[in-house]
Amino acid sequence: MDIKRLRKEFPVTKKYTFLDHACIGPLSQRAAEYMGAFVEDMHRHGGIHEDCWVEEVEKARELAACLLGCQRKEVAFTKNTSEGISFVANGLEWRGGDNVVITQVEFPANVYPWLNLKEKGVVVRFVQEAEGRIPFESIKAMVDGKTRVVSLCFVEFTTGFRNNLKKIGSLCREREIIFVVDAIQGLGALRLDVKEMGIDFLAADGHKWLMAPEGAGIFYARHGAMDRLAVREVGWASVVNKEDYLNYDFTLRPDASRFECGSLSTVCIYGLKGALELLLETGIDQIESRIAELTNYLCEGLTKKGYNIYSSRREGETSGIVSFYSSTHNNPQIWKTLREKGIILSLRDGRLRAAPHFYNTHEEIDKLLKYLP
Repeated sequence: MDIKRLRKEFPVTKKYTFLDHACIGPLSQRAAEYMGAFVEDMHRHGGIHEDCWVEEVEKARELAACLLGCQRKEVAFTKNTSEGISFVANGLEWRGGDNVVITQVEFPANVYPWLNLKEKGVVVRFVQEAEGRIPFESIKAMVDGKTRVVSLCFVEFTTGFRNNLKKIGSLCREREIIFVVDAIQGLGALRLDVKEMGIDFLAADGHKWLMAPEGAGIFYARHGAMDRLAVREVGWASVVNKEDYLNYDFTLRPDASRFECGSLSTVCIYGLKGALELLLETGIDQIESRIAELTNYLCEGLTKKGYNIYSSRREGETSGIVSFYSSTHNNPQIWKTLREKGIILSLRDGRLRAAPHFYNTHEEIDKLLKYLP
């Protein structure tokens, strides 16, 4: 991996030590140029080149499918993660007494769509976190004959705990439970194969580890599970003959694009395409390995400085997120001081959260450690 070359893709490095990819990641030079090219085209030519835009969107769909390990017909573009999860929550036929299993530490995108089903008699069961971990046994204990859905984050946003998707997917298949994954905190940083993991539906926005613009989300719907969802939000683009405008044939498209009810945020998908190209060219296995190296290095330094690491460091449970805190210093003040120094982290649940990506360096980690009191 040519880090020096890759860093040229990220002008953010010229001003900041940017270690906050679990929040909003920076755009690469390529992603920004692709978006600029679309804006310039539309600015100068209006919609004359619309057919070319459609081709680029389909190339982005193919790249997303490649990253996920699925077929392009199983990928739809969304506004955000919440929209994708809501497709599932609102599309299933529920019975009173059904339950959904999530955790107590999910990002709200994976909470409110399920709580919104209360009027249908659906119960949401919260698995408790135990010292920064979500034990598989605790998930399994929450599942019963009334469980219709297990919906979990690939990586928990406050702690960086990586759920064992393959093991949970196997449990769901055995019990005939729908498995939904909010992948936003892992997709682009960690290898994820939806088929291997037994995932039925997956949602992620592009603005974190994918380093794409906000508003360019990805929704995966397994071909064998897609027809279990009613399409609650429909429009002119949901049907098979979408450009035969006056022939009102309400036959839904046979693939995941049925969930794309109208015009897409094409400019954002151009940016997503550039981001996906860069990630796939670099290699997701190489990216994951690089992130593991950087986070291990960070944790070693934090331990030497007397900081407490809250994130699990067990094999298979680590991610790109390192949650840590000081027992003797004011953590919000540390965050503020670091930001003044151009060292960008997040503050979550009273703890500092670092999230380096593949283009970050050991020298940047050293700079963070230097300014920690």
